[in-house]
Amino acid sequence: MRRRRVGAHGPEVSAIGLGCMGMSFAYGGADDAESTRTLHRALDLGVNHLDTADIYGQGANERLLAPVLRQRRDEVFLATKFGNRTSGGSVGGTGTPGAYVDSSAAWARQACDASLSRLGVAAIDLYYLHRRNPDTPIEETVGALADLVAAGKVRLIGLSEVNPATLRAAHAVHPVAAVQMEYSLFTRDVEGEMLATCRELGVALVAYSPVGRGLLTGAITRRDQLADGDWRAGAPRFAEGNLDANLRLVDEVRAVAAEAGCTPAQAALAWLLAQGEDILPIPGTKRVRYLEENAAAADLRLGAEQLARLSEAVPPGAAAGERYPEAGMRTVGH
Repeated sequence: MRRRRVGAHGPEVSAIGLGCMGMSFAYGGADDAESTRTLHRALDLGVNHLDTADIYGQGANERLLAPVLRQRRDEVFLATKFGNRTSGGSVGGTGTPGAYVDSSAAWARQACDASLSRLGVAAIDLYYLHRRNPDTPIEETVGALADLVAAGKVRLIGLSEVNPATLRAAHAVHPVAAVQMEYSLFTRDVEGEMLATCRELGVALVAYSPVGRGLLTGAITRRDQLADGDWRAGAPRFAEGNLDANLRLVDEVRAVAAEAGCTPAQAALAWLLAQGEDILPIPGTKRVRYLEENAAAADLRLGAEQLARLSEAVPPGAAAGERYPEAGMRTVGH
């Protein structure tokens, strides 16, 4: 597995990581046995960058990782996140009824201790602010994260779905190792000022949903393929009309993949890796076969003409529909 550095001064991790959210949350029913096999297989393949969050399954995803970490902690670069809560005081998903964003210093400290307990580890390698409440100064939040670093509970800090001004203000308080943003052929908003700011400051860009929440795999062609409990049934890009328009954009991705002898998902990941050594995709799956497919993309080299065709096939802004429903969109970009 090829390696890439987390920011200017961070450790090297696998070029392709593993997003663990779908193992416990958002994409239909859980299969803990298969998910555990997938986690072990990832480490066997050298995919050591595991990404979770306290909101995923109300802490269930962190607890799922705990036995694997107990056995193989020294093989894992562990990332988790905080910032989303529910009115009941527990963690909760963006857009969940009663959910809100808490980026206060007090919650950063409390949430970190809770994640450490669920994960069963002494320290988190990369701890992100998952979403930011703009009513809380970013300096307050990052000051608390810096204290967690000083206490040895966190090694590196990150931000997710922020704007360039917030990144600059945060970085002035304590170095930010990574910013996690949605980035794929379908979502290219970061390619302007956000990516330029990351590069100026030496911050890695961790790309979540790098295959467009499954759209770029070519496997989803109808809404009725989505399982019960799959949040994509309510996502704008999967809505009637939008889905058909977005699938038409995938046709050229399929063509390039066929020419390169790979799958559409691998072509999409190879394109993303080619956008810079500071891009770290974390495709999510709970299935061994998809993990192996994604991991193999790290060794795929597309030609310049193929990369250009992919860029032209899905230009910035081409995808139909917003990334999230309205409630989710209100929590990004702060």
